Amino acid sequence: MLKIYTDTDTDINPAIAAEYGYKLISMPYSIDAKTVYPYEDFETFDAHAFYDKLRSGVLPTTSAISKERYINYFEEDFKAGNDILYVHFSRAMTNTFDVMDQAVAELKAKYPGTRFEEIDTKGITTISYAIVREVGDLVKAGKTLDEILEWAKTEVDKFAMYFFADDLKFFRRSGRVSGLAAAMGTLIGVRPIIYMSQEGKMVSVGTEKGRLNAMTRLISIIAELGDDISRHRICIGHSDAPHIAKEVGKMIENKFGPQNIEYVEVNPTAGSHCGPNGVGVCFHAIHR
Repeated sequence: MLKIYTDTDTDINPAIAAEYGYKLISMPYSIDAKTVYPYEDFETFDAHAFYDKLRSGVLPTTSAISKERYINYFEEDFKAGNDILYVHFSRAMTNTFDVMDQAVAELKAKYPGTRFEEIDTKGITTISYAIVREVGDLVKAGKTLDEILEWAKTEVDKFAMYFFADDLKFFRRSGRVSGLAAAMGTLIGVRPIIYMSQEGKMVSVGTEKGRLNAMTRLISIIAELGDDISRHRICIGHSDAPHIAKEVGKMIENKFGPQNIEYVEVNPTAGSHCGPNGVGVCFHAIHR
């Protein structure tokens, strides 16, 4: 039997996980000297309260989970001999998967013959959300594990994600965006446009002056790279900026007509690095 997993850094919450049968691995963050495991230490993510803390000057941190926690997540299905598929956020952004590899190797030695496969979404938050949903749709449609893995070989790189943030101090502190000059944070109103590369990293690809220009740039990128977007979800992610996200949604529909748009709240662990008032769009593309 196939058992599927994802993690909270993909913006999947327990309700959506249950819709597809995903088991949810919680990726922690630390705030106010306390380590928090999303959907284990709380049932519902209060995005507004979390991002308001960041607006007040709080700077959370994130960390990898332990080998023991990974074993606890996976061992039941290893023991049962189930096939396991884990659809996760980008390996290129963290060392947590090095720890996971150790756990999986230990479980394989203990339960030989169990099949463990991964799909690296080469992204985090909204782009990962879109891919996790697509994989879930394939599972619900009765596709086999091998068919899903074959799909992922070409389709993962056809989901593009472009976004901007109002406050660059979070990105500067994390150091996770290549090409992002620290000096940009001192330029009032400048918003770098950032995308998820095929290597699974965040890369700055230019700047726009003002929020409207940044939103317009996102629309022009969709027009340039979009591939059969009406047959796929367009996911608009935001870090407690629903009004900006809705504006982007209206701009998309004014440009391309009615679309299947989903609005997604950026999870707190990823939000610790991007900060409040960030908005991005994930769409099906000819390439990232």
